[in-house]
Amino acid sequence: MRGGWELGAAAGGPLLLCAALLAVGCALGLRLGRGLEAADRGALAWLCFDALVHFALEGPFVFLSLVGNITDSDALIASLWKEYGKADARWLYLDPTIVSLEILTVVLGGFLALVLIYAIVKEKHYRHFIQITLCVCELYGGWMTFCPDWLMGSPNLNTNNWLYFWVYLVFFNGVWVLIPGLLLWQSWVELKKMHHEGFNSGKKFQ
Repeated sequence: MRGGWELGAAAGGPLLLCAALLAVGCALGLRLGRGLEAADRGALAWLCFDALVHFALEGPFVFLSLVGNITDSDALIASLWKEYGKADARWLYLDPTIVSLEILTVVLGGFLALVLIYAIVKEKHYRHFIQITLCVCELYGGWMTFCPDWLMGSPNLNTNNWLYFWVYLVFFNGVWVLIPGLLLWQSWVELKKMHHEGFNSGKKFQ
């Protein structure tokens, strides 16, 4: 794979912004999760970061795409999407699939992330229903982001540059597959445990 082992200034700013959001999300999640199990504290750290990304990064992307396009925008946040657009050109203009998915992600995904944070902190009974719903939405969004382009031979994806391919496309998008997958597994284990506990409790009263 050829191209660009140099990390340019254009890439440094967006990567630092993502790192800052990650730090804030983790700090907030760990603070909210004081007294909870390690797995739940980790989930809260991820969910706070997830919500920040949806509202602080993807929300402005949707707005700028609907009023014009990223390429022509002088907004500060547009520089991040212009940089990501070097890896996936569809983010530079009003691509109907991408913008439609991002509207769903910001509105539904962001809202569900906040509800799930509350459900974990307050130990609500609907926690795993919301968790499963959010994770399925995240995985669906990832699939529909790339599958249409794959079916056309990936004309919009830049796979010839290590930074754009491995960091922007594989790593950043892969995180939103790996973490929701782990949270789905956590919900499966917890629901299975609750089922067995309820079944065993019922047997005692027979």
